Amino acid sequence: MHMIVCCKQVVDPETPPTRFKIDESANKVVPPADIRSVINPFDEQAIEAALRIKDAQGGKVTSISLGTNLQRDVVKKPLAMGTDELVLLEDEAYGEGDSWSTAFALATAIKKIGEVDLIFCGRQASDWDAGQVGSAIAEILGIPSVTVAKKVEVTNGKARVERVTSDGYEIVEVPLPALITVSNELGEARYPTMKRIMSAK
Repeated sequence: MHMIVCCKQVVDPETPPTRFKIDESANKVVPPADIRSVINPFDEQAIEAALRIKDAQGGKVTSISLGTNLQRDVVKKPLAMGTDELVLLEDEAYGEGDSWSTAFALATAIKKIGEVDLIFCGRQASDWDAGQVGSAIAEILGIPSVTVAKKVEVTNGKARVERVTSDGYEIVEVPLPALITVSNELGEARYPTMKRIMSAK
């Protein structure tokens, strides 16, 4: 069982809005230079979903991060949480990418990695809240996807997913390979242990 988790580096979502500036000439928001970056909290829950499957039945978990100026102490957090491998896609070309170009780059990297059983993404990123990249990756790869999962189990080559709905949840079963976006209803992500932090370094 090989699982991939897509993890985005974002500006800390706890940053007060008043700390941001508007660059009117470039028509974009500029975060303050002294604000730290973190792994998107929804992506941490996607990592947790993959690690729970690994804990239950073994396998390998690879994390992928894409962007510019990736901070090594930030993007290594999935390793410190328990993933086995980290792939970085870092280039200035990714700086102004939209959801589709990001999904295309990630899907291309996943194809290059090779055989994959499950791909996990957070339900959305805390910076843009679009929630499009995961479904777009699945579309590009031609695999089924299930969104806003709160629980994922794998048996007999299928993923059984409890996905959040407006009035509770529904159970969906899909064949592997598949892509699943994970919601905060999954529960708290595990904290990195000191041993794993040192190993990640």
